[in-house]
Amino acid sequence: MSANIPESIPTSSDRHSKRAVKKRALTPVSQQAATVESLFARPDQEIRLPQSGSAVAARRAVPEIVTNVQGSSAGAGSGEFHVYKASRRREYERLRQMDEEVRKETEAEEFERLRREREERDAEKTRRNRERREKKKGKRGNKGTAAGGEAGGKAKILPRIQVDGEDGESKRDGGDANAGAEKAAGANGASEQPGLLIHDDDD
Repeated sequence: MSANIPESIPTSSDRHSKRAVKKRALTPVSQQAATVESLFARPDQEIRLPQSGSAVAARRAVPEIVTNVQGSSAGAGSGEFHVYKASRRREYERLRQMDEEVRKETEAEEFERLRREREERDAEKTRRNRERREKKKGKRGNKGTAAGGEAGGKAKILPRIQVDGEDGESKRDGGDANAGAEKAAGANGASEQPGLLIHDDDD
């Protein structure tokens, strides 16, 4: 512990000293308050906020042409070696971005080409299936029409069958008409004389 003598008193704490007393922020709240007070002390001063590194890296474009690229002959111990390294890094970054753009364009073109081929293949398959269905449908319609025509040509109209109540025999309309005619002829033949008589020689 230092003695209580004038030489042991810090310069900042000496009442005869002209040096400003150091103000230290003890807590984050007091540190922020001190920062705000210093900003309000000079309101006309322009405040420039630093941008984030990611935003700067994303927005910064690599130059298209690098005119001051140093050759690889600069040795590791020479004064131009760091300039060569920085230029080489920028050039490699530019070439990498160019290759990436070319790769993306190639992939997009390949995807579009494959998509068009798939669509054309699907359309062709759909067209063939539709033609096959229409062909089968046409064959089925023609077959049904031909079968109907043949059935109509081969079908015959048969006379109606009637049942005689006395002898129980089934006769058709044509047979009934013939039977009626024969009955009528038999009745008339019994009453009429025959027109030609044949006699045996023995008599």
